[in-house]
Amino acid sequence: MVNIGLLADQVITGLSIGAQLFLVAIGLSLIFGVLDVLNFAHGALYMIGAYVAVILVKGSDVFGVHVPTLGFWPGTVAALIVVGLLGTIIEVGFIRRLYGRQEEVLDQLLLTFAFVLILTDLTRVVFGTGQFVISPPAGLQGSVQFTSSLAVPTYRAFLILTSVAVFAGLLAVLRLTNVGRLVRATASDRDMARLLGIDVSRLYTGVFFVGCVLAGLGGALASPVGAVSPALGDQVIINAFVVVVIGGLGSFTGAFVGAYVIGVLIAVGSIVIAGAGQLLPFLAMIAVLVLKPQGLFGAGEGA
Repeated sequence: MVNIGLLADQVITGLSIGAQLFLVAIGLSLIFGVLDVLNFAHGALYMIGAYVAVILVKGSDVFGVHVPTLGFWPGTVAALIVVGLLGTIIEVGFIRRLYGRQEEVLDQLLLTFAFVLILTDLTRVVFGTGQFVISPPAGLQGSVQFTSSLAVPTYRAFLILTSVAVFAGLLAVLRLTNVGRLVRATASDRDMARLLGIDVSRLYTGVFFVGCVLAGLGGALASPVGAVSPALGDQVIINAFVVVVIGGLGSFTGAFVGAYVIGVLIAVGSIVIAGAGQLLPFLAMIAVLVLKPQGLFGAGEGA
């Protein structure tokens, strides 16, 4: 019989895992929903964001240049900028050349997978294959006590609140602002949007930048709750794809719900049946694909 206290702890852990997955999956969904680009490199960009945060917390030498210790929050801001700019270079320099090709989707998959290999191997060359571990920032250490038997680690609660804020903010921008209307119009019909005078290329670059910034944010915020290594991107992108398949490709609501469902399944499954934490998310994905192939919330709702 599962101990109730242990189950509650695992549910909280699962919610924080879901928050981390959401910050990856939402960027993946945004890019796919607007650009129709299934970005395999998203996990590698997440990993780069984690490394940038770790470097500025610990201090390190990068390509012979000493990077001083600045702290977690400057590291997080730097991760957003670095990953966003790197994503912009990838979109402008490479992915943009593939739009409109007959084999566009296949070419995009091959190209973004190539960037996974390049970024992962480059990270190994610069930082080695070892793991880096950092602590949460001083103001977010400790726990929040809800009852005598239930306490939530402050940093995990922060992750959950951040994911909710990002979800609400993106929905507000897309549904209530002129920029959001342009994004939704372009996602619906890029050719018509271009005829109406929308600079589709610039908008695509902006959306790709935002999606990559979210990946960088996810990586930076995840660095205090797990080991950072070159394998981090491979680990997270698999679960992120499971999330977007379950929720519906391009759906923000689907990414939010799917991320939390998968997070809880990973955490709770591991105490119910040995090894089930890794098995249950894939069983859930298979069930959704069989019963509702477009995902729980349909494709493209968020865009």
